[in-house]
Amino acid sequence: MKKAVVLLSGGLDSTTVLAIARSRSFSCYCLSFHYGQKQNIELERAAHIATVMRAEQHLVLRLDLGKIGGSALTAAIEVPKDRKDEEISQGIPVTYVPARNIIFLSHAIAWAEVIGAADIFLGINAVDYSGYPDCRPEFLHAFRQMANLGTKAGSTGNAFQFHAPLIELSKKEIIEVGTKLGVDYSLTHSCYDPVQGLACGHCDACILRLKGFAEAGLEDPVQYASKMDKKTKRYRES
Repeated sequence: MKKAVVLLSGGLDSTTVLAIARSRSFSCYCLSFHYGQKQNIELERAAHIATVMRAEQHLVLRLDLGKIGGSALTAAIEVPKDRKDEEISQGIPVTYVPARNIIFLSHAIAWAEVIGAADIFLGINAVDYSGYPDCRPEFLHAFRQMANLGTKAGSTGNAFQFHAPLIELSKKEIIEVGTKLGVDYSLTHSCYDPVQGLACGHCDACILRLKGFAEAGLEDPVQYASKMDKKTKRYRES
């Protein structure tokens, strides 16, 4: 089996990508980051998911991006709530973490070189996303060129391949793919601003996730502190 490094946040998308990598017969080495994020419950989920889905190894690297700040996920900045679809799809929100995917992928290729992996999987998405510039196809294309120019592996003919199988899928389609592959979405965490360990139901990530499950005709199995009632269009407590 070929080795692959899989970026695993503990969220819906990255867990689906792990399932896809396994379905393609890759031996998966999962990489997560404790980078100063407020929602570090996702790391607990990532560890459990890596075990349940039989990753060969799960490596967690500690990076203090909180000292840099500049994001609602790492600094004392309020997470946007209850935004409409058109608001979510416009501009770059305060939940953008400066250069996060550049930093994460740089660590991924370093580990890949050490373990002899040429394939790297990540769950970036350019359809149902919140305007992050590092989730676009052109970003990944440019990063691949840089990675293969600036590493021993790339310069000796062992070029890295970057797999972003969700990049052109809607959240509905992602959920449908994962469901067919047997992903247990109750293990995942997507919320930017959890309330006592529960998804808030109001942030962009929760709204997109709930919309995806509704469009797929499925019930999201995670518990929310509150979420929109489909009939009354009002939020109700869990």
